Amino acid sequence: MAPTHEVFNQPSPLAGYDVAADPVLSGGLAREGAEWAAGEVGELGRLAGSSQARSWGEQANAFGPVLRTHDRYGNRVDEVDFHPAWHVLTDTAVTHGLHAAPWADGRAGAHVARAAKFFVWSQVEAGHGCPISMTYAAVPALRHSPALAERFEPLLTAREYDFGPRAPHTKRGLLAGMSMTEKQGGSDVRANTTRATEAPDGSYRLRGHKWFTSAPTGDLFLTLAQAPEGLTCFLVPRVLEDGTRNALAVQRLKDKLGNRSNASAELEYDGAHAWLVGEPGRGVRTIAEMVNGTRLDCVIGSAAGMRAALSEAAHHAGERYAFGKALVEQPLMRNVLADLALESEAATTLMLRLAGAADRAARGDRDEAAFRRLAVAVGKFWVTKRQPAHVAEALECLGGNGYVEESGMPRLFRESPLNSIWEGSGNVAALDVLRAMGREPGSVEAFRAETALAGGADPRLDAALKRLDAELGDPDSLEHRARSVVELMALCLQASLLVRHAPAAVADAFTASRLGGEWGHAFGTLPRTVDTGAILDRNRPRRQENGC
Repeated sequence: MAPTHEVFNQPSPLAGYDVAADPVLSGGLAREGAEWAAGEVGELGRLAGSSQARSWGEQANAFGPVLRTHDRYGNRVDEVDFHPAWHVLTDTAVTHGLHAAPWADGRAGAHVARAAKFFVWSQVEAGHGCPISMTYAAVPALRHSPALAERFEPLLTAREYDFGPRAPHTKRGLLAGMSMTEKQGGSDVRANTTRATEAPDGSYRLRGHKWFTSAPTGDLFLTLAQAPEGLTCFLVPRVLEDGTRNALAVQRLKDKLGNRSNASAELEYDGAHAWLVGEPGRGVRTIAEMVNGTRLDCVIGSAAGMRAALSEAAHHAGERYAFGKALVEQPLMRNVLADLALESEAATTLMLRLAGAADRAARGDRDEAAFRRLAVAVGKFWVTKRQPAHVAEALECLGGNGYVEESGMPRLFRESPLNSIWEGSGNVAALDVLRAMGREPGSVEAFRAETALAGGADPRLDAALKRLDAELGDPDSLEHRARSVVELMALCLQASLLVRHAPAAVADAFTASRLGGEWGHAFGTLPRTVDTGAILDRNRPRRQENGC
């Protein structure tokens, strides 16, 4: 080291901390019926906060997937090579039941426990969560065809990561993918042109091109194709039962802004073998079961990304000094960090409530199913929209260090727009809220009943709920106003949850800023009455006891 170069006033690496030591997470876990999983979540949280796990996330993104279309002899193989870190991350996720395991778990709160673990482990690296999420969401869709569910569900829920292209029945565990969108349609899946022709044995053959296939190395794909009866859902195996490759080819991998560890691909079906899922011509209704699950994971993933960004910013501010004192002691930085913490806490609290609704809906609670139908769409729109601005502000807290790749913040930033686009961009999500309100009026009543639980506790929330009633009661130009209406729905729902469950300092700051008009257009514009100390202490990253 040159004598002119002395390293000081640089924060230590954020490692050796417990990602699950988060009072917002633990409080919601208990509240939503999964306190029994606290030990499992804590075990994963300690691993997630280790320097080793951080290295896995960095490696999986620095050395992304590589497509090999042919082997050395010219045979078509369509293999995707991943860095070993990808397999470690995915194996950890499957072993801890972040995929479809809750569907085989009879305990109340199983889906909440899974959401908490998905939240914790996604803070290490988000890309590998794609096949994990789709495997979770595939099971309820597959149950529209009981014979297929009986055949594949035990392997989809198994806690065994068994990578490689082999016949499904020869593997210890399976992962699922989704192959829906086409270049001419995007979110308008009814514009799909992939065709399905019935074979003499009752199976189908698919021919067409898929513009985005998530996780092309999956064992099974849920896909949509045009049958004589209309758009229909099918299950497509990557490898047939006799061990031969199905007639599907990976044309190329997408060169994406973020999510670079994950192999998103274009897929060509050229007479691919497929099985019918659900009723012919009812593909959209069938696949809606899968979409509900993946949209919930969009909310969880965005909440996780915000929490990871907040942890990095708070840690940096605690150990970096400027103008004679730590950044975290500077009043304006405290305002920024507290504001970021409020956004993170609101997102985490909402995602746990949605996971609780999903858990109870899976066990037959119709009221919770109605609430989930509307609230997941509302959360998908709002929480995923908030992530990019949140991560950008957190990155700025690190200054130039945050703009450097080694900090990890650029990866969080590149990842931040994904969940707002995946499973329907902002307009699609907002319009889905209107669709749910129109087709399922019970979902509106369930939503109102939930927010009414906080009625009378805060005048700013009460006033916002009255504004929301007025907005929902005015049918004129509702589609034009969809984004502003859904935004208000999300803020009212988040505020009602925080008023009921968060400390007074958090709830008061949220309602004052988000609903009371005491907030600017940038983070760090909280009113002077906010107790930033209470908010920051609750949301700082906590080191493990042994510090490693």
